[in-house]
Amino acid sequence: MTELIEFTSNYRDLSTDRGFQWEFYCERCSGGYRSKFDASETGLLSEAMNMAGGFFGGLVGNIAQATDRVHSVAWERGHDQAFTRAVEEVRDYFIQCPNCNAWVCRKRCWNENRGLCFECAPDASVAAAQSQAETIAQQAREEVAQRKYNVSQFTKGDDRRAGCPNCGASLKPNAKFCGECGTAIKTQKFCVECGAELEGTVKFCPECGAKQ
Repeated sequence: MTELIEFTSNYRDLSTDRGFQWEFYCERCSGGYRSKFDASETGLLSEAMNMAGGFFGGLVGNIAQATDRVHSVAWERGHDQAFTRAVEEVRDYFIQCPNCNAWVCRKRCWNENRGLCFECAPDASVAAAQSQAETIAQQAREEVAQRKYNVSQFTKGDDRRAGCPNCGASLKPNAKFCGECGTAIKTQKFCVECGAELEGTVKFCPECGAKQ
């Protein structure tokens, strides 16, 4: 029976004419390992013959072309053999989860106690710490939302313009008219309580009713 080459999808082929190399990565965290560079004997021979052909031409050049044709077959054979070696080289660093079938790294994504990846069987202490942090953050947001703040301290200066809305010329602080085109500069006002924009000279905010 023909021996087939076992492979997975969690790798990138970095092989070139000069040699063979692959990156194998975890399907959960995307971390991984790169196999050692495995030089291609046919690639080196083809390169040497091509260089010789460039120097001498003629017969040597024809030999280089023939070598290229042999190289294409021999290189593929060497590629398959090198891939098998690379898989064996990194095999112990990865494991396939029996539940989701993902290939994960043993170092960061494998729950040894459960015999499953951390995606299928999260670490209890990590999950508890994460849940605690989320609860504290939610409580903090609720506490802040219940407090009353003087919005004016955050909106101070929002009524000032840096440039004329008509011509774009720079304005002096608190200018009522543009010094270039004479356009009247509208002064914006905001509620000191809720920050809503106020129109005209209102005494009470139409949004929250706060006295201005």
